[in-house]
Amino acid sequence: MKILGIDVGGTGIKGAIVDTKKGELLTERHRIDTPQPATPQAVIDTIIAIIKEFDWHGVIGVGFPAAVRHEIVKTASNIDKSWIGMNAAQKIEEATGCPTHLVNDVDAAGLAEMEFGAGKKEKGSALMVAAGTGIGTALFINKKLVPNTELGFVQLHGMPGEHYAANSVRKNEELSWEEWGKRFNEYLQRLESLFWPDLFIMGGGVSKNFEKYSEYFTLDTPVVPAKSKNHAGIIGAALAAKMEGLKKKKKD
Repeated sequence: MKILGIDVGGTGIKGAIVDTKKGELLTERHRIDTPQPATPQAVIDTIIAIIKEFDWHGVIGVGFPAAVRHEIVKTASNIDKSWIGMNAAQKIEEATGCPTHLVNDVDAAGLAEMEFGAGKKEKGSALMVAAGTGIGTALFINKKLVPNTELGFVQLHGMPGEHYAANSVRKNEELSWEEWGKRFNEYLQRLESLFWPDLFIMGGGVSKNFEKYSEYFTLDTPVVPAKSKNHAGIIGAALAAKMEGLKKKKKD
């Protein structure tokens, strides 16, 4: 089944047509800078531009940087606060004419990794941790997603963990990979002490530089990089839309 996956991030909005059976991109990824401020109209206009790029008229799945419950945006991380309380899937569907399903962006990336990537063989508990503009997480127990975990806000040194160890912090403070790796290790140790997962999956843009900082991890839990790297959010958004469609069919 082909679905257009769209990954809305703090700095870029990316899309591609996905083969949801194989978990592969069928097209090149198309990226547009996230508008600032990232208001509903500005973001929807950008999504429309991506849809037009692919001349797409079918189902779309959207990974979104927010807690999402029944298509309604509950938080606003790196997007305008005016999104909160909005049925974003409905708004996008009205603007594009494409049936739309919305899911938290890191939950989407986690779905892709658990189905096709680094977590494919993990039957216990797995925690996807994506370091980017902030830190996002996705928790899986026996392959089942526990949606909307916001563990980037777990406190570390008197501040949210993402304010101490996000990739944006590494860039802004010009930290070396060693300095940042040790910081991120502290953050993962905090999560380990709270959840004791069987596996950590490292996602986000930093996953492609895994070998530059992983040597500074001193965890009991194995840590592996996401296999689909930066494509995980797109693949997972499409996969979530497919799964939601199947749920609706069962209900009907």
